[in-house]
Amino acid sequence: MSRVALATYDPGTAPSRDRDLGPLVAALRAAGADAEAVHWDDPDADWAGYDLVVIRSTWDYSGRAAEFTAWAERCAKATRLANPAAVVRWNTDKRYLGDLAAAGVPVVPTRYVPPGEPCGPRDLPGGHDFVVKPVFGAGARLAARYTPAERGTAAAQVARLHAGGLTAMVQPYLERIDVSGERALQYAGGRLLHASRKRAVLSPGTAYDAQKTAHPGLEPWTPAGAELAVAESALAAVPGAPELLYARVDLVDGPDGAPCVMELELVEPNLFLWLHPGSLERVVAEILAAAAAPTRP
Repeated sequence: MSRVALATYDPGTAPSRDRDLGPLVAALRAAGADAEAVHWDDPDADWAGYDLVVIRSTWDYSGRAAEFTAWAERCAKATRLANPAAVVRWNTDKRYLGDLAAAGVPVVPTRYVPPGEPCGPRDLPGGHDFVVKPVFGAGARLAARYTPAERGTAAAQVARLHAGGLTAMVQPYLERIDVSGERALQYAGGRLLHASRKRAVLSPGTAYDAQKTAHPGLEPWTPAGAELAVAESALAAVPGAPELLYARVDLVDGPDGAPCVMELELVEPNLFLWLHPGSLERVVAEILAAAAAPTRP
């Protein structure tokens, strides 16, 4: 019997925001695994006692990125970790978009502004709406949309990010997202699992430190050939060509209407199994196969 841990966050006294976690644990147990959900930062967790640790909803990591990546590396030395620690280290820092662009993958154009680099109102876009967010973030945390008239407010956000030691990202707001939405193509075991579409997350006038609805208007989606091609080019560009248990590629349409990568989620993407109930069996099968694989550290 395989022992599997699904790594998640500690919600405290509140219910977990991961709607898939309970059904996934139950389905793994029904399939014969000894499965349980474990808080990734639980000091008493014995990670070496599991055949496989699957990072699932560690959704509080972005404010503790160094601590999280250190945990992933320790865990990977104790047992098999999915996805691998090297992937976690690369993908938690959104500067990976620059790596994808260098590999020829179409991505949302991104300028990185590290602490110490001046960024006043005149250094921000003056001809179109734009987005400012940190390189470490999840669920639109500390992200905001601005008009050119709001460059002063945006510069203050950049200064706040710098004060916290964070590199800021400045991207054009791709207005087609307000019509065609954001599409999430999800993969399991290297094959397409399902796809979803949601409305734009960033509303005009919403403060960067306000709580956002991460997946508004989520619905099933059938991806077009161009979307599949871009998603697969992004996955092929991951350094080292690692085996990925799961992946999510978030796409939006550029000014020319062609899809481009907004985010490549390889660490703790919401799988939306509750929206695609037929996918649960596939995910369980992939997890069990990974747990039973012979190679261990």
